[in-house]
Amino acid sequence: MYYDIHTRMNKELISTLDPERRYERQLPGLWPAAKGSLARIYKPCTRKNCPACARGDKHPAWILTVSQKGHRTCLYVPADLAPAIRLAIHNGRRLEELLCRMGPAIVKAYRKKRDNTKEHRS
Repeated sequence: MYYDIHTRMNKELISTLDPERRYERQLPGLWPAAKGSLARIYKPCTRKNCPACARGDKHPAWILTVSQKGHRTCLYVPADLAPAIRLAIHNGRRLEELLCRMGPAIVKAYRKKRDNTKEHRS
């Protein structure tokens, strides 16, 4: 059986659990952030009498693929924007890793603080 329990922690409590604020300090360096994948593809153009297409060569292009709620979307990315999108995707992956580490760290810090408080009362 699966139970999904949500509670709200106020900002003050979280800040006491992360006194070094190490996670918060990492966030500004992770912007811009995006989720998806960037791929270079080759496709024929739509111009009539294109010499490259006539030879069978295809033109390079970049696409951004994003999946959301099981639906995949592909967007054309201009070549001059591709490096910025690549950086955003890299930052998005680093942000996701940070978020995965942050949850358990908050719980461990809470338990440690709670146990230290119990020891002082005894």
